[in-house]
Amino acid sequence: MASSVASRLVTRAAKSKVVFLGTPEVAALSLGLLMDAAGAEDSPFEVSAVVTQPPRPKGRGKKLTPSPVQETALAKGLSADRIWAPERASEADFLAALNELAPDLCVTVAYGNFLPSKFLAVPRLGTLNIHPSLLPRWRGAAPVPRSIEAGDATVGVSLVYTVLEMDAGPILRQHEETADGDELADSLLSRMMVKGTEMLLDVLPRVLVGEVGFTDAVAQDEAAITHAAKMSRADAEMPWGEAASLLHDRVRAFTGWPGSFGTFTVTDAEGAVLEELQIKILKSQVVEGFTAPSMSDCMHEVLQEKKALVVPCGDGGLRVLEIQVPGKKAAPALTYVNALKGGGKRLFVKH
Repeated sequence: MASSVASRLVTRAAKSKVVFLGTPEVAALSLGLLMDAAGAEDSPFEVSAVVTQPPRPKGRGKKLTPSPVQETALAKGLSADRIWAPERASEADFLAALNELAPDLCVTVAYGNFLPSKFLAVPRLGTLNIHPSLLPRWRGAAPVPRSIEAGDATVGVSLVYTVLEMDAGPILRQHEETADGDELADSLLSRMMVKGTEMLLDVLPRVLVGEVGFTDAVAQDEAAITHAAKMSRADAEMPWGEAASLLHDRVRAFTGWPGSFGTFTVTDAEGAVLEELQIKILKSQVVEGFTAPSMSDCMHEVLQEKKALVVPCGDGGLRVLEIQVPGKKAAPALTYVNALKGGGKRLFVKH
């Protein structure tokens, strides 16, 4: 019995120390998978600490709210004193605590803070990052939305070593799959983070014993770099003069924030303008073989189907299936179609 207890103690002491860094929901998803794996009796590692951004004001009351990663770490049983939330990863007290812990490996997922050289020098096996794109394509803040916006035929996730330049480290593993053309940014991001975490867990035992490391990773092709610019409110406006396929990609890319808003002109049956509305478009399709009727003054009437609106675009038509009218909840476009018909109103867009 005594030898069995001693064996378990040795096993626990021998576990490699992994520190996880992340902040939003998708990072919390990865952390949950990592901590579940660490809890297995035969796991070669433990999650020794979690690093996240500090609580931020949230909601109407602007109450300070912990990040999803912090909440997940606590829910999974990590001690509060092992959850660190420095404003910057260069803070002396934070770096001192990290040095004292002496982690074997750090893992980052959407942490949101720059990691200085003093940080990167601490973990003896380096820092691995799960990045939701096929690097070197889409380095930067918004890889999944920019990939969808561009209509990429393939999507994926990369496991890379972190270096001082953003997303520029050598690639240890990649997962690639064919895009189906209907992915939404939020669901695709979550799926890629799960794939990336599974990829990490698959290679992690070999990384921790030194069988696989930085020198086994492949340098990125600098000539193939594209940049995933941070999203802004300017991305939300739908330019109806563009092709329907491009507009459909924008709707899919900017789900959540900033969303996709189209400007519509509402008229009465005789054509007198009643109001202009910015309607949020939540779900769309490209109408195959659509030819828009010719209109004057760059105004194009929105057609009404049984369950949707069809917006004439610069090339083709965009079928709008789900919308959110100002001051209303999200609803099927059918609801708005019925309201228009019942009031004898017409809807136009301007190219």
